[in-house]
Amino acid sequence: MSQQQISLPAKLINGGIAGIVGVTCVFPIDLAKTRLQNQRPGQQVYKSMMDCLVKTVRSEGYFGMYRGAAVNLTLVTPEKAIKLAANDFFRHHLAKDGKGLTVFKEMLAGCGAGMCQVIVTTPMEMLKIQLQDAGRLAAAQQQKPVMMSPAKRVATNAMLSRSYNSGTVVSAPRAVSATQIAKELLHTQGIQGLYKGLGATLMRDVPFSIVYFPLFANLNQLGKPSPKESSPIYWAFLSGCVAGSSAAVAVNPCDVVKTRLQSLNKGSNEETYNGVVDCVSKIMRREGPSAFLKGAGCRALVIAPLFGIAQVMYFVGIGEYILDNSPLKLLVA
Repeated sequence: MSQQQISLPAKLINGGIAGIVGVTCVFPIDLAKTRLQNQRPGQQVYKSMMDCLVKTVRSEGYFGMYRGAAVNLTLVTPEKAIKLAANDFFRHHLAKDGKGLTVFKEMLAGCGAGMCQVIVTTPMEMLKIQLQDAGRLAAAQQQKPVMMSPAKRVATNAMLSRSYNSGTVVSAPRAVSATQIAKELLHTQGIQGLYKGLGATLMRDVPFSIVYFPLFANLNQLGKPSPKESSPIYWAFLSGCVAGSSAAVAVNPCDVVKTRLQSLNKGSNEETYNGVVDCVSKIMRREGPSAFLKGAGCRALVIAPLFGIAQVMYFVGIGEYILDNSPLKLLVA
């Protein structure tokens, strides 16, 4: 990689296509992950991933499993493109004289990629989580309808939670779009409203990239027939799956904290958090250490094919092919 000139536009295209294809395939599992992570003891609506998906289809229809997919599909292109291209960029500049990178430098490149991607990841996750969790709040209210205390109704989520916490039994929450949520957050809190949970997102994405990219590079290296040849496509896919699922499980506690902090709408008797430390201490005290592994299986199932697909798209070089066979070549030459 260090001996080749990096084509940034091609890498951006590869990352974007990979993100769209991957998210389309695994989004329902990601929705189950979010809802399972937000459940509290004594208020469990779903018993497992499959139970969550079945109940979601029954109460919200097939497309209920894709609640929040639009914002994810819109922003996953720049998010995945930035992540993969940034890692390539840092690896390219950390390599010297064509020599292979040490594990430390591979981790450093991954760290840089993780820090770059949160610019897009944080607002994307913020909006996606509100839409994904709406069905869980509605289902919980069907089981036990409770009037929300006025003292708990804060200005931030007054509009967003109106249909979820009104105390009436409903089959599904009133449809709220990502645009409405974004406008409300910008109006009430400014740009920082979209970046709520930035610290927790950094805590998740930076370690993830530190684990994922070196692990993938070394696993992929094992599949090369010779040092000068590339690994087969199937090996790149498997390497991406193994590295992605391993990194996902490793940072799942951080993902639970991020999900809790970014959830604006709370059900009855669900606590609020005043930052990462407060969130960690309350979860540990009230739910125990096992709560930090909620949704770990779902997250592994989401990340494994997502990054497997990403690496296949990336190494096949679809972006390079598009640029070489379209008028866009003139713009990036």
